[in-house]
Parts: sequence; C-alpha cells; structure tokens
Amino acid sequence: MIKKVFVMVSFMGILLLPLKGQNTYTLKNQNIEFTIDDNGNMLVMKNLTTGDNYASGMPMWRIYFDRTNEKDIEVLARENKPVIKQKGNSILIVYNELKYRNKSVKMSVSLEIVLEEKMVRFCSEISNSEPHTIVREIQYPLVGNCQAPADHQLLTTFRGGHIYPDIRKKILSASPSYKGPDQKFRQLDLTYPMGVASNCYALIGTEQGLYFGSHDSTFQYTCHGIRLYPDSNGVFNQVETGLYKYPNCQYGERWSNDANVIAPYCGDWHSTSEIYRTWANTWWSHREEPEWVKNMIGFQRVILRHQNGETLYTYQDFPGRIKKAGESVGINVAFPFGWWNSGMDNGYPDSYYVTDTAQGGDKAWKQAITDFRSDGGRVIMYVNGKLIDTESDFYKNGFQKGLCYVSSNGTELTEAYKFPGGGTFTGYFNNRSFVVADTRNPGWQQELKKMADRAYDLGADCVFYDQLGYVETASNWDLSKEFPVLRMNIIADKANALKLMHDYIETKDKDFAIGTEHITDVTSQYVDFVHGIYGLSGYTTTPHTNFIDWFRYTFPEVILTDRDIYGNEPNIKWLTNRAVLLGLRTNLQIYRLRGLVDDTPVYQNYLSSVNKIVERYGSLLLSGTYRDNEGFTLSSKNVEARSYVNGNRMAVVVTHNQNKAISARIDVPGYNYLESDGLGEISVITDNNGVQELNIGIDGLVVLVYELQKR
Repeated sequence: MIKKVFVMVSFMGILLLPLKGQNTYTLKNQNIEFTIDDNGNMLVMKNLTTGDNYASGMPMWRIYFDRTNEKDIEVLARENKPVIKQKGNSILIVYNELKYRNKSVKMSVSLEIVLEEKMVRFCSEISNSEPHTIVREIQYPLVGNCQAPADHQLLTTFRGGHIYPDIRKKILSASPSYKGPDQKFRQLDLTYPMGVASNCYALIGTEQGLYFGSHDSTFQYTCHGIRLYPDSNGVFNQVETGLYKYPNCQYGERWSNDANVIAPYCGDWHSTSEIYRTWANTWWSHREEPEWVKNMIGFQRVILRHQNGETLYTYQDFPGRIKKAGESVGINVAFPFGWWNSGMDNGYPDSYYVTDTAQGGDKAWKQAITDFRSDGGRVIMYVNGKLIDTESDFYKNGFQKGLCYVSSNGTELTEAYKFPGGGTFTGYFNNRSFVVADTRNPGWQQELKKMADRAYDLGADCVFYDQLGYVETASNWDLSKEFPVLRMNIIADKANALKLMHDYIETKDKDFAIGTEHITDVTSQYVDFVHGIYGLSGYTTTPHTNFIDWFRYTFPEVILTDRDIYGNEPNIKWLTNRAVLLGLRTNLQIYRLRGLVDDTPVYQNYLSSVNKIVERYGSLLLSGTYRDNEGFTLSSKNVEARSYVNGNRMAVVVTHNQNKAISARIDVPGYNYLESDGLGEISVITDNNGVQELNIGIDGLVVLVYELQKR
C-alpha cells in the first residue's frame, strides 16, 4: 500500500456514478468531480463551479524501462488490465504484472488517486522484479486529448514565466527533432529545474484553468509533459498534458511518489501562484537581505580582463571611469568580472587568488575597491560556483575523487567556454575546458568558503556564485549498480551549498551579501538577489510570451535583475520602463560587458531620468512588496500597471508600448491619492470621486503614490 501523507477533508461526499456499459469510479466534492472507468481511463476531471470537464476518456499513464540492449521500452496503460478498489476519498488502481508488445514483465504498479479539497493527488508505486532491467520513467498523471476551453493559454514557469496563447501552434512551431519519433507525437521541452523556475504549469483562462504541479520536497527532475498527438486523420491537434518522473528503479527495488497534483481551479492565473506558494510555504525560508541590497537600484557588470588576455579596464579605471559611468545613471554598485590576472573564464578556481602583479597585485585591487566604496559605493565580487579549469593547478594537483560530476560512462562531465576577439580563431576553435564540481563534496564546499573569504578580505560587499541557480542537462551519474543512474536532485544539492555559504557568510558579517545566477525557486531562497534570464527583450512581438510576472507575484521577496537589456535596442525606452514596471533591478551590461553606459548615450540619458524616479520612490518600488495588478482597477487594456505596497502606502507604476498617447482612469479603493512623478508627456488629474484620470504619451512612465485611508 502506498504511504499516504494527504490532508483528508471530512465533508467530501464520494459517489459511484455508473456510465452505460462499463463500471466507473467517481470521487466528488463541492469543487471537483473525478471519474475513471474499469480500464483506468480518465473520463472526468471536472471543475464543478464552471461545469467544464477537461478529460476525454484517455489512459492516465505510460512507463519506460531499459534493458542492457535496448532503451525506452514502452509500456502502455491500454495494454494492461488493472484491479480497481475505491475507499473513502481515494481510488486504488493495481497492476500486478505489466505487459508490453504481447510480452509479460515482472513489474507491478500501484496508482492511488486521492481527492483533496481543491485538487486531485496522483500517487504511484513501482516494484521491479524483472532481472536486468531498470524502470527509467513514469508519465503519470496524463490528461489525454485535453478538453480545455477555447480561451485557455499555456502558462509555463520557464525562466520565471512564459505564456503561449495557442498551445498547438507553439508545439508545432518548434523545429522537427530530427532524431526523435515525430511521427508519434510532438513535444515541448520543459523540465524542472532545467531553466524552469518552479515545478508547475497550467492551462489558464480568464475565469478558470487547470493546474499541474509536482509538490515534491526532494526537488527532483520533473518533466512538464505537454505533447501533441495526431487524431484519426493524422492531424496533430490532440493536446496531452501531464507530469513525468524518473524512478531509475533497478531490479529488486521499489520507488514511490505522492507529489503530483492536478487542480481544476477558478479565477485567473493568480490562482496558480496561490496554489504553488501555499505548498512552497512548507519549505520556503528566505531571509531578509542586507539593507543596501534592498535599496540597490541596480549594478553595472563589466569585464576588466577578457578570456583572451585583453585588458579592457584597469584597476585604476574601476574607481575612476567605471564608477563615474555608473553614477551618471544613479548606480553606485559595480559587479566586475575578470578581475583576476588570467582573465574571464580562465584558471578557476586558482585564478581568484592571483591578481595582476603588473598593476600592483592584491594591494592595488584592494585599494581600487576601497576607493570605489569610499562614498557609499558597493562592490559585488564574481566567482564561479561550479567550474574547475582542466588547466588549473587545482585540477592537476589538488583533485579528489568525487569532486566533479561524471557522465553515464564514467568520464568527467565537461563544459567549454570561448569568447571571440577581433579575429575568428579564438571564437571558433580555442575552447577553455572545465569539469563541473559536485556541490555535495566537502572539498568543494571548502573552496566555496575560500571564495567568500577572498571576496570579503579584498573589501567587497558581496560574493556572487555564478551558475549555482540552475542544473545541467546531463549532470552526475552513479555507476555503482547494474545500470548507471542519474542523480535527480542536483538543484537541491546546489540549494544546500548556497544555504551553507549563506550561513557561513552570516557568521562573518550580516551586511555581506550573496548572489547567484538563474531563477530556481529552491535556490532563490538562500541568496540576496538573483541574476536571471527572462526573454524580456523579445517583448516587442505580439502577442508576447515572456511572463516573469508569474515568479514576481509568487515569490515577491526575491530580488531580480533585468539582464535582457543591452543598451542599444531601438525600443530601449520601453524595455527600461517595463523593467521598472516589474520591479527588476537595473543591470548595465553594455556590449556584452565590454563597454560602459556612456558608450550608449541615448540609454544613459533615459536611464538616468528613470532611476531618479525609482530612487525617489525606493521605499515602495525597491523595498515594497510586488502585488502585480492587485489593489486597483484600470479602465484601459492598452496600458500596463503594477502595484507595490509598503506599510500604509501603495505605489502604482503605469506605462504602455502603444505608438500613441493613451488615456485611462485608475481607481484605488481604500486609498487616498498623494502624489505622482513620471517621464514623457503625462498628466494626472483627480476627479471629484478621487479617481485619477491619466494621459500617458509615447514612452511615458508614471508612478502614482497612495496612502491607506484612516478608519
């Protein structure tokens, strides 16, 4: 029997509703109705508030196993007959033996479906008694030929959030896989946590939707299974949605999972955030950032010395021209790369301990940092949290067994980085090769501490561990058993390493900060800011797909940078306005960190004006809580607005991307209007009812401030 860890709801009424010609099993409460037939096919997944049924009578699972001479052997639900029992608020489906290709295999599967108040939980247990096999994958639960209403769009948490208005079009727009079974199905590649920030996705409508989540506290790889199958005429138009797990269950082993849920919900997309955050609150432990990080408008990233040895900026430039450029746009935080002698992406981790002797070495670099910080400036020190250069002394002489990831055949997992210069040879051919450190290894954890010590001793305010906020597509394999097994919890390992570093740093100085790259929920909780990639620069397409709004609303505590702005885009004003709208900190990265903001005067002038407004209302836009579109109503869909709350005050940021002036009315119930400021041709007029009449010209941006009415 599968171990149950579910919340039981006493007021549920469980009904058995037969359908003509077959036995059925139904779970029902005031929110959800769920029915299967005696073959285990999903007949009903219904939102009882709206009456919409998302199911269509399709099978709920598939399994794939390997033998020594064949991989991805498919076991289909329709080729197997279960024993089904219903008790209370659950249905148990048991397959004592599995069949595939008219053969039997000694594997058993138990599936339990449990109805909770607002969701259905799908539990599974696999027992493998078949010699020389390994169960690699279970796709369960599946909603085949999903009957989503016409207004439903696909919301993913890729890079913090993306919305695709037409699911079928999105899937078919991808290039053919070439090597895959495209004649059988087409598929989106979405796997948590490989670029996917949170372990959920949804089909969202304006008033209802269908949520899929793996509420899995082990944070293991989970594929968000979104496929398109052909109909009887061979046309790919049947959407299948589900969740895939990877048991890696060897002969003689058992595996179980009770984390997968589906929720037919009411409301707009915010309901998906609420479902996920309710679960996340069971493990979330984000600690308050240092005040200077909270108040950080942004930082400028710049490479001092590049991979090919070219010195772009000297130590003297750091408190000189670099600082001056940042201050010209109101930014007093610098994030230097390649500050070590060998240059960017060279020599890790040895390189962090060798500065440029020709410029005066540690003494000169330390003085440059001191000078930069002399009047309130802050310095973020870059290190790489996972890469070990194969040419480094650390790799050649200090290497330990188990220090780095290994592939499925036992070789070291490598990555290569190359940055072109003025010629073509370096960019085409001259890779720098690295192995990837295992963050569980005590030896590597000591190196991470040494990196923090180095940054602190040099006088920096923060250590930034690059590449610890995401996982690799092929990471660490265990070769100790008959079949090699991929470690499925890499992101949990990285999160634990970041937690260890955060705890260690707090013992040194609570004002000393920690940052990392890429958004993943479990790693984000242990850092003071995240440098992510979102795809915001592609927002000029209509309709757009980027929806970082989802992560911002679900985890408003996490400080994010804008990353996607490079300073020379033709729509630079809109991109800058949108970053302010979403509360993203400014990231200056001119010409891929080779230039400074004074190389892009249009961006420089506009950003300077924008950041003055952000600084003026920093207590709300920087230190306040992002609430998306809550707390106000807006009369026009042609403008975008977001709210921020701090204590008894609220700010609403309003902007748009229309090629004309836009008028709109904004009403903030329960608050009194105080003041506003903005850029472009804007006007704010308060009518007799206290409602603001806005007129916002092209590239206009306005911040309105309100105070809670006294009762």
